[in-house]
Amino acid sequence: MRAEPPEFREPVHLSTVRERVARRKAMAHRKYSIGIDFGTESARALLVDVASGEEVATFVYNYKDGVIDEVLPGTNIKLPPDFALQNPADYIEALRVTIPAVLHEAGVSAEDVIGIGTDFTACTMLPIDAEGTPLCMKPQWRNNPYAWVKIWKHHAAQPEANRLNEIARQRGEEFLSRYGGKISSEWLFPKIWETLNKAPEVYQAAHRFLEGADWIVLQLTGQERRNSCTAGYKAIWEKGTGYPSDDFFAALDLRLRHVVDEKLSRDIYPLGQKAGTLTKAMAKLMGLKEGTAVSIGNVDAHVSVPAATVVEPGRMVMIMGTSICHMVLGTGKRIVEGMCGVVEDGIIPGYFGFEAGQSGVGDIFAWFVDHAVPPEYHEEAEKRGLNVHQILEEKAAKLKPGEGGLLALDWWNGNRSILVDVDLTGMLLGATLATRAEEIYRALIEATAFGTRIIMETFEKSGVAVNEVVACGGLPERNKLLMQIYVDVTGRGFKIARSAQAGALGSAMFGAVAAGQAAEGYDSIFEAAKHMAHLKEESYGPIPAHKAVYDKLYAEYVRLYNYFGRGENPLMKTLKKIKAEALGISSGG
Repeated sequence: MRAEPPEFREPVHLSTVRERVARRKAMAHRKYSIGIDFGTESARALLVDVASGEEVATFVYNYKDGVIDEVLPGTNIKLPPDFALQNPADYIEALRVTIPAVLHEAGVSAEDVIGIGTDFTACTMLPIDAEGTPLCMKPQWRNNPYAWVKIWKHHAAQPEANRLNEIARQRGEEFLSRYGGKISSEWLFPKIWETLNKAPEVYQAAHRFLEGADWIVLQLTGQERRNSCTAGYKAIWEKGTGYPSDDFFAALDLRLRHVVDEKLSRDIYPLGQKAGTLTKAMAKLMGLKEGTAVSIGNVDAHVSVPAATVVEPGRMVMIMGTSICHMVLGTGKRIVEGMCGVVEDGIIPGYFGFEAGQSGVGDIFAWFVDHAVPPEYHEEAEKRGLNVHQILEEKAAKLKPGEGGLLALDWWNGNRSILVDVDLTGMLLGATLATRAEEIYRALIEATAFGTRIIMETFEKSGVAVNEVVACGGLPERNKLLMQIYVDVTGRGFKIARSAQAGALGSAMFGAVAAGQAAEGYDSIFEAAKHMAHLKEESYGPIPAHKAVYDKLYAEYVRLYNYFGRGENPLMKTLKKIKAEALGISSGG
C-alpha cells in the first residue's frame, strides 16, 4: 500500500474519518480527470468530475526556484539582462506533490481517474539530451545559463528576433503575416538562435529543443508528442505547409539550415488526441494508475477557451492575470496587425484560432504596490486585515473616470499586441504634487483597458468578430473595479467563467477527451465543454456616462500610443540604450 506523502501525515479526528467515508460512498461511481497548469511561478493540479465539471480538489505547488532572473540556483553566476529561466526539476516536483494532494483531499481512488491533461506557459523552451534529460540537470552544463529552461518572459533574444524579422521581410516570407508582421523574441526560433550565437557548445550538445508542454508529456508517457498549439503559435509551423524552408533558416545563419530536422521534429500532433498513457514510474511517483490516458500538451491561455464555454466564433476569451491573452475563433484565416498568431485548429478543432496579448497587466499593478505605494497604505491594509490591492481598489472606486487627471501607457513589460516591441516602456502623464496612489492605480488599470480596446478594434477592422467577451483568470476573481473599467472602456458586456482556474480545467477537459467515451470520458472537446464548462451568473455591463469620458481619454491614449510606439519618437528605446551604456552592457538591439 502506498504511503501518503509526508505533507499529509497528520492526526485525523474520528469525525473527519466519518466525513471522508461518507464522501467516498457518495463518489463511488464517479469518474475524474486531472488538469495540471504549469504557470510562471507555480503549478496547479485540479481534480474534476468528468460528468459535471465539478472541481473536486485543487493544490498549488510554488516552484522552489521560481523565475530565475538574477543568479543561477546554487551558484554565484549572475544572469545577463532580460533573462528569465526556470528549473525543470520544479515541474517534476510539482507532479510529485500536487497529484497525491488532490487525491487525498477528495478521497478519490486512482482507479477512478480516467485522464490527465497538462498546459504550460509558452514559449517555454529547454534543450534536452537523447534520453530527454534537460541539459541543466547534467553536472557539466549546470553552470551554463543557456542550458536552462527559457520561459516566455525571457527577452534576451531580441537581437535575434529583430534580425529574423528583417530577413523574413527582405525575402517576402508569407509566414510573417500570420503573426501580425513580427516574430516575438519570446518565441522558439529567436531563443534557439540566441543559444547558437551565445553558447554554441550548448546548441551542439542539445539532441532536441523542446517546449515545456511537450517535455512534460514526454516525462509522463515516454513519448515525444509535439503539440500543434505551441508549434503553430510559437514555432512558425502551419498545418499543411509545415515550418519555413531550410533556405530561410540558412539565410538567418548557415548553421541553422537543418535546425528543424536536427534539433526539432516535423511530427506534430493535433489537440484533442491522446499522447499516450502514464508510465509505471510516473504512476508510482504521482500515486496514479499505470496506463491512465494523457492528452497532447497545450498552452495555458489556449486551453482556457473551452473551459470558458467558448467553442464557436465571435466570442473572445480574455485570460486576465499577470498578463492578458485575448483568444477568439474564426471560420477563415485573416491577417490582423500585431496578432500573436492565427493557427488552423490551434485552439478548437475545425476553426482558426486567433491570439493577441498584453505582456504586462497584473504585473504592473504588483510593481506599483511593491515599489511605489506609500507606507500609510500598507499600514492601513495591515490594520484592516486586507491587502494593499484591496485598499487601492476601494479608494480608486470612489473616483470618477477622469477625476485623477492622469493617463498612462501600459508598456511596463513592453508591448505584445499590436506593436510587438519589448523595448517599449511605461509612461504616466499628468501627475502633480497632489496626485495620490489610488489615482495612479486607477490610471494603470485604465491604461491596460485601453490596450485591450485597441486589440479588439484591430481584430474587428480585420474581419474577426468580437461579439461577446468571457473573462477568466485571477483578476476577474479579485478585482471588480478593474472589470467595470474594462467594460466601460471597451463598451462591451463581459461574462465571467465559473472556474477560477480555467487553464487547469481546460487541461482536465482535454484529459477526459484523451480517455474517450469508452472510458466514461468524451470523444470531442465540444462534448466535454457541454458538460464540464460553465459561466457564473454575474456579468458586467457598461455605464454610458463612464463610457463617454473614457472615449475622450482613449483618443488621447491612441495619440500617445502611435507617437511613442510607431517610431515618431523613439524616446523609450533611447532611454534603454543610455541605461545600457551607463551599465556597460549591450542594449539588446
